[in-house]
Amino acid sequence: MSSFGPRIEVAVARLRDDIARLHSELTRNGLVVWTGGNVSGRVPGADLFVIKPSGVDYADLAPENMILCDLDGNVIPDTPGADRSPSSDTAAHAYVYRHMPEVGGVVHTHSTYATAWAARGEAIPCVITAMADEFGGPVPVGTFAIIGDDTIGRGIVDALTGHRSRAVLMQNHGPFTIGTDARDAVKAAVMVEDVARTVHIARQGGELIPIPQAAIDSLFTRYQNVYGQAPQGALT
Repeated sequence: MSSFGPRIEVAVARLRDDIARLHSELTRNGLVVWTGGNVSGRVPGADLFVIKPSGVDYADLAPENMILCDLDGNVIPDTPGADRSPSSDTAAHAYVYRHMPEVGGVVHTHSTYATAWAARGEAIPCVITAMADEFGGPVPVGTFAIIGDDTIGRGIVDALTGHRSRAVLMQNHGPFTIGTDARDAVKAAVMVEDVARTVHIARQGGELIPIPQAAIDSLFTRYQNVYGQAPQGALT
């Protein structure tokens, strides 16, 4: 680790803590079962990312067994966790980081309702305001791909490039989400499952009512730029 310099060492250590902790949000929100799913985060200021090990129980995840990789998905030798295999989705995460430099976190789950939409190869239509707020429109579908190389990553990038959504439903597989950092990507994973469930239930009761595009645009702009911000002139 010393070859990265003190600043990067500190950034990696903090990210290991964050990634280990954020995996508990996947279990707490019922987004994963057994050892499936993963969270990764880009190391600020370096061409590196941290991701969970493959096949390790969530209860056993800790900062010291998170795995440090370069942006080609190669494990950095002689670093904590390097004796384990990284997540089977590492190549997909690495591809996203290489081709979407604005992305600081990637999450994959097999959450029930979002994966059900993926099994149908069907985008989630933007019919509730929470979707307009969070995703700026429908949640798109990515092409079917097999785990093992960066093909899934290519599908993620193809589906989300130029799209406001931070979530994609990889056909027959499940949702992947991106964010400015790992926490933001986890939030998107929680939200995509929530809207997938709500829209599914709504459709059982009858025809869905679309939201006009102008309203979607207005809701998205407000949520992304105004919501949660202090009013102008307010004391901070």
